[in-house]
Amino acid sequence: MNILDFIIIGAYFGVILWIARWAASKKDNAEFSSVDYFLAGKNQGWLVIGASLFASNIGSEIILGVSGAGARADMPMANFEIIASLVLILFGWVFVPFYLRSGVYTMPEFLEKRYSSACRSYLSVVSILAYIITKISLIIFAGALVFEVLGIPFWTGAIITVVVTGLYTVLGGLKAVIYTDLVQAFILILGTVVVTLFGLYHLEGWGGLMDTLSQASLEEGKPSVDQFFNLWRPMEDTNYPWTGMLFGAPILGVWYWCTDQYIVQRALSAKDVDNARKGALFAGYLKLLPVFLFFIPGVIAYALMQKGMVQFSLDDADQALPALITQLLPSGIKGLAIAGLLAALMSSLSSAFNSSSTLLTIDFYQKYRPKASEKDLVRFGRLATIILVVLSLGWIPFMNALMGGGIFHYLQSVQAYISPPIAAVFLLGLFFKWINARGAIVALWTGFAIGVFRLVMEFMSNNNSITVNPNGALAYFLDINFLHFALFLFLFCSALLMLISKLTEPQSIESLTLVTFQKKETASTFRFSKDGVLTLVLITCVLLLWLIFSPLGIG
Repeated sequence: MNILDFIIIGAYFGVILWIARWAASKKDNAEFSSVDYFLAGKNQGWLVIGASLFASNIGSEIILGVSGAGARADMPMANFEIIASLVLILFGWVFVPFYLRSGVYTMPEFLEKRYSSACRSYLSVVSILAYIITKISLIIFAGALVFEVLGIPFWTGAIITVVVTGLYTVLGGLKAVIYTDLVQAFILILGTVVVTLFGLYHLEGWGGLMDTLSQASLEEGKPSVDQFFNLWRPMEDTNYPWTGMLFGAPILGVWYWCTDQYIVQRALSAKDVDNARKGALFAGYLKLLPVFLFFIPGVIAYALMQKGMVQFSLDDADQALPALITQLLPSGIKGLAIAGLLAALMSSLSSAFNSSSTLLTIDFYQKYRPKASEKDLVRFGRLATIILVVLSLGWIPFMNALMGGGIFHYLQSVQAYISPPIAAVFLLGLFFKWINARGAIVALWTGFAIGVFRLVMEFMSNNNSITVNPNGALAYFLDINFLHFALFLFLFCSALLMLISKLTEPQSIESLTLVTFQKKETASTFRFSKDGVLTLVLITCVLLLWLIFSPLGIG
């Protein structure tokens, strides 16, 4: 990197900090209220919400993980991004109206309105733990890898990541987060487009890329072109079978996109249901881009490595995109691409900080101090962010034992162990009034126990802390593909939820008016409109991608 690259990166930081300062300012020196700090005043439009949903999700861990999957010829990973587009449709049409009309700040608060305070406490604790082991620490880890490529030591990069991002998150709250997300989303897209175009230029276009892959595949042990551009793998595939992707991945998606505070909080800041739904659909369209902006650059990096133009190890394929940026791009463009990576890093990390502090403040502090002033709530939210940063930094050393398949595989597999019971309780609870609090809490804790047992056993097995009999029941349990495991756990928790609910007393119908479907509104909820047309077009785009990147298409 030279002075021009540093100027571009410095300009990026300057713009972000200026936006954060503007978002953190109040007219007449008024103090932040809890609505201002945690829900950005509840007056945001669809463009800001959609961009924030996308930018919050696309962190450095997603970029490095998906591009690493491209270099390893693991295209089925990209299905997680494509399926997200369909789940965002479900979020916008089904979940958003209930969340906004119930007036909640957090998802645990909604679960209390639908079920009980015990369910609220469960989700609060599990969500915060999930943020530490699958979000904050992983984002810091991936961000430190980016700095490491630039020659900055790992832990120095991790600390820089936390301090810079935490600064504007603590001061400005959700408004600072979503408006910086808006800018960061477009910087991210611009940066990755530039990387893709420069990579294709050095390969003499798409045809040159395909020729390089074909020639490399003639060598023993090298993947074929079909493997690079095929979203679907046989059912026997140990990592990404088509059955797991089609039926298991959506369960992770429902938990993440429809019930997780990290994502839903952006929609809660909308001025009305219409803007929240349009924002979700806009994010759905943006989620089609990672296949082209993250996965294909990983394939390009692999092809350039075969030609000796880029150097990195496939044993650490998550370094593919940083290697492509630092070794191939010219001055100035390199700074823009790195700014894109930093934008992804900071947007997702700031979102995790803000959502986790919201949970701690609203679901714990305010619950036990109901008379706390608005100033006290905001002050505690800022303190909670600092505490979570320290805990996340402490988890990073343990991640290496679970990350044998790369960053993205680690992220999705851990989510598969904790998401099914939560998805079942939220999804079924909206449609069936007879499902009650007793069934919900039994399903949540049982599913949690099974999922955590799988996670702990997998950690100990990978770390050689235990010896597993290859012919025993434990070995069979651990050998279940994580996506199949998510599907089985979802079905089990759903059956348990319904069985316990049928055997116990139902909740009063009056208490469920705002949190379940009513007969009179079911027909009007899915009425044909402009949003309906956008929804159909989005579904068509997903189906086209599935067709193109299949044995019938490019593969």
